[in-house]
Amino acid sequence: MTEQNYTYPEKTLKTEMPCVGVCLHCGLPVHMKLIPAPKGTGIRFVRTDITDKNNVVPATYLNVADARLCTSLANKAGVSVSMIEHLMGALHAYGISNLRVELDAPEVALMDGSAQDYITLIECAGIAEQDAPQKAIKILKKVSLQDGDVNVCLSPHDGGLVLDTMIDFPQSSVIGHQEYHLDLNLDNFKELVGRARTFGFVSEVEQLRAMGLAKGASLENVVAVEKDGVMNPEGLRDPKEFIAHKTLDAVGDLYQLNMPVLGAFRGEKFGHRHVNQLWRKVMADHEAYEIVLLDEVNK
Repeated sequence: MTEQNYTYPEKTLKTEMPCVGVCLHCGLPVHMKLIPAPKGTGIRFVRTDITDKNNVVPATYLNVADARLCTSLANKAGVSVSMIEHLMGALHAYGISNLRVELDAPEVALMDGSAQDYITLIECAGIAEQDAPQKAIKILKKVSLQDGDVNVCLSPHDGGLVLDTMIDFPQSSVIGHQEYHLDLNLDNFKELVGRARTFGFVSEVEQLRAMGLAKGASLENVVAVEKDGVMNPEGLRDPKEFIAHKTLDAVGDLYQLNMPVLGAFRGEKFGHRHVNQLWRKVMADHEAYEIVLLDEVNK
């Protein structure tokens, strides 16, 4: 069969890339491999430490089982993979449609708390274009979700994906009220949000560890926030690193269909679960979206 040339094809990696890291919450070491995958297969996580049941967990909004402190997937066999959002953000920015992610622990490696190491891995592996047109989800009407003072919505937008995000932490002068706008493209992702690290309040660490969480957190992979500053000796990478990281999370969580989004996202005081709930609301309304070919959209 003759291959067709698409301006916007599906993509995977050219070569397999291994990496080693630590799990944020359980604290275990994790060995991972980013492996090229065939066209049309999407992003799939494979728990190699589990062999007695189905260990493949597709990265889809329908498989999001828990999204309180991070985005966690689970398949019908109960096999789960957590902390996927930073890797998913990098895959979204690079337009990686198909990938097999093998790991031997219940969480994706936190690395330095940002997407920077995943950016490096993807660029070292190289990107392979595949013989299939890239599909996208085009937002046709505004869909909103309100939860107290949390507001998230997806709206039509003439172009790719734009994000407007807001956080408000009056208890910390170093964070306070921050807003951010991102017109998602690869250069903007790498320069503006890809290096932004996850953050947490020092006052909450003991409580989280008592719950069996944050066991792998350290000043090497988390920005530790006190009331009027941060504990990390190097300080912040950017004055808006906090809201930039929330925007990174949103980029990752918006890739739960493994295809680019053509629309405008607004998120105020939101978390991972709100983005997933919004996706479920959008996908339940067939008048709110359509699946299109990027080649057709960009003619």
